[in-house]
Amino acid sequence: MTMKPGQGHAIFTAECSHSFHFNCITSNVKHGNQICPVCRAKWKEIPFQSPLTDMSHPRSRNGHVHWPQDDAWMTVVRRLPPARLDTNRNISTLFQVVEPGVFDDDEVVDHQPIGSQRSSSTDVANHHSADAIEVKTWPEISAVSKSASHTNFAVLVHLKAPHAIDLLQSGVNQSEMPVTGHNSRAPVDLVTVLDVSGSMAGTKLALLKRAMGFVIQNLGPADRLSVIAFSSTARRLFPLCRMGDTGKQEALQAVNSLSSNGGTNIAEALKKSAKIMTDRKWKNPVSSIILLSDGQDTYTINSPSGATTQINYQSLLPVCMQRNAASGLHIPVHAFGFGADHDAVSMHSISETSGGTFSFIEAESVIQDAFAQCIGGLLSVVVQELNVEVECVHPVLRLSTIKSGSYNASLTSDNRRGTVKVGDLYADEERDFLVMIDIPADRSSNDFMTLVKVKCTYKDPISKDLITLNHASDVKIERPDTIGKLVVSMEVDKQRNRLQSAEAMAEARAAAENGDLAAAVSVLEHCRKQLSETASAQARDKLCLALDAELKEMQERMANRRVYETSGRAYVLSGLSSHSWQRATARGDSTDSTSLIQAYQTPSMVDMVSRSQTMYLGSPAPRPPLRPVRSFPARPQPR
Repeated sequence: MTMKPGQGHAIFTAECSHSFHFNCITSNVKHGNQICPVCRAKWKEIPFQSPLTDMSHPRSRNGHVHWPQDDAWMTVVRRLPPARLDTNRNISTLFQVVEPGVFDDDEVVDHQPIGSQRSSSTDVANHHSADAIEVKTWPEISAVSKSASHTNFAVLVHLKAPHAIDLLQSGVNQSEMPVTGHNSRAPVDLVTVLDVSGSMAGTKLALLKRAMGFVIQNLGPADRLSVIAFSSTARRLFPLCRMGDTGKQEALQAVNSLSSNGGTNIAEALKKSAKIMTDRKWKNPVSSIILLSDGQDTYTINSPSGATTQINYQSLLPVCMQRNAASGLHIPVHAFGFGADHDAVSMHSISETSGGTFSFIEAESVIQDAFAQCIGGLLSVVVQELNVEVECVHPVLRLSTIKSGSYNASLTSDNRRGTVKVGDLYADEERDFLVMIDIPADRSSNDFMTLVKVKCTYKDPISKDLITLNHASDVKIERPDTIGKLVVSMEVDKQRNRLQSAEAMAEARAAAENGDLAAAVSVLEHCRKQLSETASAQARDKLCLALDAELKEMQERMANRRVYETSGRAYVLSGLSSHSWQRATARGDSTDSTSLIQAYQTPSMVDMVSRSQTMYLGSPAPRPPLRPVRSFPARPQPR
């Protein structure tokens, strides 16, 4: 333990080698916390009082952000002393210039339960698999008369993933290990691809480091992380390493060492991230890439003004990472567009092509919450390689289509069977697909008709078991001679509204890109009117209220060309990404769980965002919600 003056502050260097402003760390210790906020090491020697208190003058923090006085990340001195590196990691230095030709230096995975009272990984898997996917079905109406035919009759297939295991009741010591570090969930291989170009200087980079600190601290010892920083070129800061105490310390040091300069080479950064995933010797069950950029690629894409439709944005993403590639990696890129100057179209294209989501971080201060929401999902994967199969039962029936958003859906040549490739599901995540059926007239004597049966196959990410689940009850309707007035299923009505709204958003975006903002606003207004007349909207359904609020927000962000270019385009694309995947994305302040827009947030995401908004040195304390300053008028004024 040492203490020395530092630029007007007393600096305390702990035995674990991390340095802090003395007045900040003594306040923390005074409240009983003797654990390093960076590496979580327990201190034997602690500061009680300082003979240099006259040197600790209050002064402004980095940039224009007013940091909380007890912020664990911002009280750490920026230039941490060199860490004593474990030579077994094959990392000669965290600031290496020469990279190996093959990225096969990843740290070996560890799939044994960590910090658990369970005796074996088999026990964990059995406990994890106790709950199966929940499947429910609804026909749009309960009866069709024998003499009538019905084209595009809708059957809703609703899926819900199992719950996350409640570790608060599992005997895990929460003070020594975060909930997400427990190996009763599927460990993650995560590569974060971070823009450190010149435009990220100052506050943006400081906030990015803070957000990465939160991500690192919430990864568990079985999770592995690698970080790529890019500007004019891209460099790997360190290989895929397990996030135990040593791994976290080294990762934090590497991230804190970043500085900003140069241009924006997104393509090279993604190529390097693909190389990490391709060359690795070991694999955790879940793999994902997070990409953040505040600018436009200045090396691969030259986008002349007004020619955005001519650009091949997919060239930014390596072919092996494209989800429809024959031998692809099938690793989603969750892209985050930061600020008003990022290229929303390219970021959305990267995420969509890889199977990931696109989030729009409008307010600088929301970046950590946006990352928190994303990893809240990634750290709760309970289902993998999910395929949903729908098969006609009655011999006269045929499927016309399956409305599945961005998920790949296919029909057999005889249109008797259809499949949706869903992939991974986070804990408690829900998916809704509308299966459209052509029902002919029926002259038989039967009073009922069985329409379809549903089967799900998926893999448990921990046990690797392949699970087949046949829905207990087939979908049936009545076929009477005559029928009275029928009520449309509220559940089917809600999902039709969701699909109709997403289609309106896409149509409005196309009009806006063609320069006709008035037409774009008109499309959204017409959709809102139609929405208001539906049964679910009149019943004040929460999803319908959220859709109306979102459509209204998009109208306002299409008020004029300047507003659309700076925020409207990114907001609409993030909304389309969210609805096409039925997965939460960040839009401005929409990570707030009280926001109507967050229709797809899972409990694990809500919990992680809550941690982000309350994590301080010592005891968590609430902070006011962060909301961006609106840059658009209250009412749309298209021109």
